[in-house]
Amino acid sequence: MLGHIGLNKNSKANQTFDKESNLSQLPSDILKQIERASSDLVTISDLSGVIWFVSDSVERVLGYAKQDLIGKSVSRYIMQDDFKNVRKTFQVEEESQQKYYLHFRHAMGKYIIFESVMKVITCENGEKKILTVSRDISDKKQAEEMLIRSEKMSIAGQLAAGIAHEIRNPLTSLRGFIQLLQAGMDNKQEYYKIMMDEIEKINTITSELLFISKPMTDEKNIENVKDMLTDVVTLLKTQAQLFNIELSLVVDHDISIHCDRSQMKQVFINLVKNAIEEMSDGGNIELRISQKENSCVIDVKDEGPGIPKHLLHKLKEPFFTTKKHGTGLGLMISNQIIENHHGHLEITSDVKKGSTFSIRLPIS
Repeated sequence: MLGHIGLNKNSKANQTFDKESNLSQLPSDILKQIERASSDLVTISDLSGVIWFVSDSVERVLGYAKQDLIGKSVSRYIMQDDFKNVRKTFQVEEESQQKYYLHFRHAMGKYIIFESVMKVITCENGEKKILTVSRDISDKKQAEEMLIRSEKMSIAGQLAAGIAHEIRNPLTSLRGFIQLLQAGMDNKQEYYKIMMDEIEKINTITSELLFISKPMTDEKNIENVKDMLTDVVTLLKTQAQLFNIELSLVVDHDISIHCDRSQMKQVFINLVKNAIEEMSDGGNIELRISQKENSCVIDVKDEGPGIPKHLLHKLKEPFFTTKKHGTGLGLMISNQIIENHHGHLEITSDVKKGSTFSIRLPIS
């Protein structure tokens, strides 16, 4: 349903189209692919985003008549934020498939989310077009969000004991200073400052716990990676100390990325929490931010027992877990979030040295 917009601004969307002659220019294997994918929404557009062909399924899926779309710009039917993202990131010279999650406007006005796979094809006359196959994933997306919500609440519950302990310490200090003030002690201004610091600690911890419990959003903005990881360390520090584990954050490069803050923090929390639970003998967990080419790399490196090589490829599968009481959903959800941000998760492990989970994300 989509073409790359803006590459040829002189193209006219209201020109006359001959569907049969347009399709006759396409390779035969492309035409066969269109026929096989009749249950999906298949479109062909030129590089300016003008629709040349749309499959019969468009009427069933989106409620439009085919003749109403031919010759129109695809920008009319896609949520503007999605449209801008594709316009910015789609590579016309790339021959491999490029995947996006896009909201298409139904004829009734509502938006439906689709998984769209786009590919640049070359017609027999040498002209380049964009083939897009889109599938309605509304039900799948809803199920994913329910899984993420369940996992988030599970993490919040597991952290509750550590959070309660972390809050109790500043509360004890506050109680002591209040008693001193009631007794008429001097140095009140100094006491007030310490009390405000303790209150700020409580506020920070509870804010992070509430952040976990909030529903997942899908609002991408420019976010500083260091700030996000600092929040995660603050939240999980007490949990780590209960296991005699030190969390350290190393920033080789201060980088910002285009992401959903809530979702990415969920990923970091999952990975660090997994590392804590694997290190029964204590040790150090290092979070490192670095840059490789045009990517931001976040490494979560633990000193646990490591993961056997024959199990590494299974870790991203749903319901697979090496934990006695694990759900097997945390890493699967994390991997999906990373891929939805056009990123990649790589896992390396050494039975003697521990494991490293490396997240690679495009830099804004």
